[in-house]
Amino acid sequence: MMEEKIRSVKEEGNMGQGQAQENTEISFPYLIESLQNHELDQFRHEFMTLHSYDQAQFFLKVDKGLRTVIYQFLSPEEMADIFENIEIDEEDYQSILTEMDLEYASSMLANMYADDAVDVLNELEKEQVATYLTIMDEEAAEEIKELLHYEEYTAGSIMTTEFVAISANQTVRSAMFILKNEAPNAETIYYVYVVDEERRLAGVISLRDLIVSDDETMIHEIMYSKVVSVSVGEDQEAVAKKMKDYNFLAVPVVDFQNHLLGIITVDDIIDVLDEEASDDYSKLAGVTDMDTVDRNPFSAAKKRLPWLIVLLFLGMFTASLIGRFEDTLNKVAILAVFIPLIGGMSGNTGTQALAVVVRGIATGDLEKESKWKLVAREAGTGIITGTCCGLLVSVIVYVWQGSIYLGMLVGFSIVASLFVATLAGALVPLLMHKLKIDPAVASGPFITTINDIISVLIYFGMATIFMDYLI
Repeated sequence: MMEEKIRSVKEEGNMGQGQAQENTEISFPYLIESLQNHELDQFRHEFMTLHSYDQAQFFLKVDKGLRTVIYQFLSPEEMADIFENIEIDEEDYQSILTEMDLEYASSMLANMYADDAVDVLNELEKEQVATYLTIMDEEAAEEIKELLHYEEYTAGSIMTTEFVAISANQTVRSAMFILKNEAPNAETIYYVYVVDEERRLAGVISLRDLIVSDDETMIHEIMYSKVVSVSVGEDQEAVAKKMKDYNFLAVPVVDFQNHLLGIITVDDIIDVLDEEASDDYSKLAGVTDMDTVDRNPFSAAKKRLPWLIVLLFLGMFTASLIGRFEDTLNKVAILAVFIPLIGGMSGNTGTQALAVVVRGIATGDLEKESKWKLVAREAGTGIITGTCCGLLVSVIVYVWQGSIYLGMLVGFSIVASLFVATLAGALVPLLMHKLKIDPAVASGPFITTINDIISVLIYFGMATIFMDYLI
């Protein structure tokens, strides 16, 4: 009954995303049952029709016992396709690989695209990496070793060496013959790169141009010679921005002599963008790393404590500043009520300005306008928002406390604090960017605490000056 239902859904497949999802949901229980009963043919018949992403999701869903059966039912080549689509924690990579037979695991890694295999091996201990590379096919091992040598977060570390390259002095017919032979092992064939005798990048041609051109046309007649490329040592975030700007599906990676070393494909860049966004968000939240969810409270605390300790000392400094104005508070105790209001408003405004500038730096939009123009705009925003909030608070405090001078003090303090906080939120990340420091380090909690200090100085400084009007 279950099998008939599955076949029915499959026959109606390709009619919409909702139906595809239904097919997956129905298949999973059937696949688990097939594994439990060790029914090889039934499992493979259904499993191999799933998209590789769905295969990976199923693999992660089952327990260790059923995964052991999967290793028996699938070849290392088939398992490689699944492993390229799973994203798990570092310790999970180690755990899953140790479930496999050593020969099986090394063969699987050898059959993955080299850049994907490197991503997995980078999560393992050096001794484990050496073991897999020793057992692995020599040609695949050498290819992976080349990529492992490149510094992390550079173009070299995320490029693949599986691409199609042709010569300028050949016909379209011969180029198509090479393309057909090498396509099964290439990560992408939408761009075919043209190299000279010394393997220097000379041009690029699209698959479309190859298909529509006459068979006897020479490659140098139809290739595009002004190729946009990236250096092997270029930061991955800069590579991502370049691919986004040019709408590339792939970009060639060259050394300082313009030798073609590899290519970076759009799927790798999506991973980079996700990684960089997660990294920036972590820093804005004052956390060392938020790429994965920590199951261990000690591990989570280890990531959060450094920032919290720094902020603790900054908070102690803020408290000591308030202590210096003890006489002012003794004379006008009501002033203490408005400390959280002014500190909170300035912190929020500073964080808003910080977010705007950090995003501008990350997307490259900031390069299109003058930095001083941006600072002036943020300063103007601070004055306008501060004036509006200050006037509103002044009226509320006057109605509440019946003191026009107290209302004016709180109002003017908010105007000044919001102006300075907005200015600081814009200037601090710009200064860090100038010093080649990641501007996201100027995290929300950090800016908030700094602005707390500034707002306390402004508020109590003005209160002390105009004390005679408040008593």
